[in-house]
Amino acid sequence: MKTIVIIPTYNEKENIKFLVEEILSLLPDISILVVDDNSPDGTSGIIEELRTKFPKLDLCTRIGDRGFGRSYIDGFRKVINDEQYEKIVTMDADFSHDPKEILKMADKLSECDVIIGSRYVRGGKIENWNWRRRLLSRFANFYVKTILGVPINDMTTGFIYFKKEVLENFNLNSVRSEGYAFLIELKYQIFKSGFKIREHPIVFNERREGQSKMSFKNIWEAVLLPWKLKLSKK
Repeated sequence: MKTIVIIPTYNEKENIKFLVEEILSLLPDISILVVDDNSPDGTSGIIEELRTKFPKLDLCTRIGDRGFGRSYIDGFRKVINDEQYEKIVTMDADFSHDPKEILKMADKLSECDVIIGSRYVRGGKIENWNWRRRLLSRFANFYVKTILGVPINDMTTGFIYFKKEVLENFNLNSVRSEGYAFLIELKYQIFKSGFKIREHPIVFNERREGQSKMSFKNIWEAVLLPWKLKLSKK
């Protein structure tokens, strides 16, 4: 497949071992890059142990400013410079994204440049969320889509399968956001670059273990970002 899965982590020791094992049991030819934000819980140590068993597993440990978006950018830079990969998957470390969907998304990539794992197209849904979280997420995506005029229903999902050339055609240094805002800005830049995008329905599950890393600051940044992008000259 010449595909690599990039997974950002921070304190995901309770999930990452089982996620890596499940992905590689389903797709033994795929590679995985875990980008760990110097987790104090020992997440990187677990990955180092797993690497003795799985040669297609790699680890990038970040030292310095933490951040979901910064982790992805560092992972993207590492993969762009590696000629063995042609396609990239991004996904969460907490099992909210089902590894079984990776192959289904791959099958559709021959028709476009980017496949977005979407909760908000026919066949997609969210499980184990209360009505407040559902309403907030629905409104957030409607809000972003309306302001930016982007034909994507799920702007805040982190489950994406795309061709590496997508990253090679715009400046990664221009993406400065974190959290949900990073996911919005990434998709907006891809759309503005003219790449062909499709959405694939997924069932989004609440994380299995651990706590969400998204903060009120991340949410507020995502609220302001669409206006900044709309008013910028990007």
